[in-house]
Amino acid sequence: MKRPVDVHQHLWPPALVEELRRRRQPPYLDGWVLHLDGEPPYPVDPADHDLAGRAAREDGLVLLSLSSPLGIESLVPEQSRPLLDAWHSLSDELPADYGLWAAPGLVEPDLDDLATLLKNDRIHGLQVPATALATPSALEALAPVLVTAEQADLSVLVHPGPAGPTTDHDDLPGWWPALTSYVAQQSAAWHAWHVAGRSLLPTLRIAFVGLAGLAPLHHERLAQRGGSLGAIDRHVYYETSSYGTQAIDAMSRVVGVDPLVNGSDRPYAEPTDPGLGEALSRAIFVANPHHLLTGGDR
Repeated sequence: MKRPVDVHQHLWPPALVEELRRRRQPPYLDGWVLHLDGEPPYPVDPADHDLAGRAAREDGLVLLSLSSPLGIESLVPEQSRPLLDAWHSLSDELPADYGLWAAPGLVEPDLDDLATLLKNDRIHGLQVPATALATPSALEALAPVLVTAEQADLSVLVHPGPAGPTTDHDDLPGWWPALTSYVAQQSAAWHAWHVAGRSLLPTLRIAFVGLAGLAPLHHERLAQRGGSLGAIDRHVYYETSSYGTQAIDAMSRVVGVDPLVNGSDRPYAEPTDPGLGEALSRAIFVANPHHLLTGGDR
């Protein structure tokens, strides 16, 4: 019997914590306080990144995701490489019920190294920041990286990237980036994929975190402005983190149930069962994530 899957959690291995503490410019850690461009300093709870403690809470397969708002993927190679190596070293420490999304360096990406990395049995796919596919032309530039996952028959997870610099972040509530920049990034990435993605990557399975910023719900506005939602792409998925009954129900009415996959974004949010019936919950938590990750039958 297939197990439940949470396709989106975060946990920093000790090696990544130490690399972030060595830095003196964002992204960096001062003790357990995270400093990023465009966001207020964030006090990190060390317990959130204790693998043994986290594992005791889980039931099923959990996939861990690099925190793309850190902006590590877009650093120059001499800065990104030690951070990414520290992230991928977590694959050697994971319990049996955990897996990892690989993260690429996006400045002068080494596609051969990436292809080798994706052969690791504990790696279940490739994550990219939404900021790297914010327009159709950006998606076209990113396509060689995405092809590497497609050729490996692995999925891609699109996650919000850095919030971007701002001069007044000290006056903003802590949730501000998650409800503004992150949502807008996911929507832009989904629209870029909608315009150009499938023609560039005909067999790629791709999932957008946070229900793609609810982008498909704007299909009526899209039609009024000269576009079209078109046929539902069976290899495009929508991860549910931070959303509940109303948003999940609304998305299911536009794209159907089959593309919806459970992700919690733990420790920043908790898993949510939308309470829309046992069949839908089983689809979101079990069948659909397995289809995203393997391409097999639901």
